[in-house]
Amino acid sequence: MNESNTESFIREILKSQYHASLAMLRESIELCPDDLWTSTVFTNAFWQVAYHTLYFGHAYVGAGQDAFVPWEHHQADNQNPDGIPGPPDQDSTLPLIPRPYTKAQVLAYWQFLDDNVGAFVDALEIFSPECGFPRYRVPKLEHQMVNLRHIQHGAAQLADRLRLKLDIGVKWVGSRRNG
Repeated sequence: MNESNTESFIREILKSQYHASLAMLRESIELCPDDLWTSTVFTNAFWQVAYHTLYFGHAYVGAGQDAFVPWEHHQADNQNPDGIPGPPDQDSTLPLIPRPYTKAQVLAYWQFLDDNVGAFVDALEIFSPECGFPRYRVPKLEHQMVNLRHIQHGAAQLADRLRLKLDIGVKWVGSRRNG
């Protein structure tokens, strides 16, 4: 297999695994009842974990931190726009986290990411020695693996809550080889 074929093969695998991971995340979001969506029983509400997972899934599948353009309905008027609170900035007048996103909004963001993940993966400099995010000092391809693990981590947290609170499971999706 030559380098061009190898690169194409890797891109198809990445697309398949992004779609599979996102499918599992979507099922968790869809199965979440309204009372659990904003519940404060857990440190971070269901909506926060779902949005955070999509936000970073979207950011990290791109060229790099400087090139990231948030989703069109993203709330930037807060200290932690990914939805998960960090230490508060005492000098800021902004709220710590965004207003809760509705399930419909999060599913719209999910749809945006799933619809565009193929184009995002195709645009990656897949063999770049740097990922474009200063926090991670890894090559671009390894960073894509980090991103897939992050999406699965968020999906697993939400699936675990559904199992714990409702005794329902999320179906495993192994691959989605449809681009």
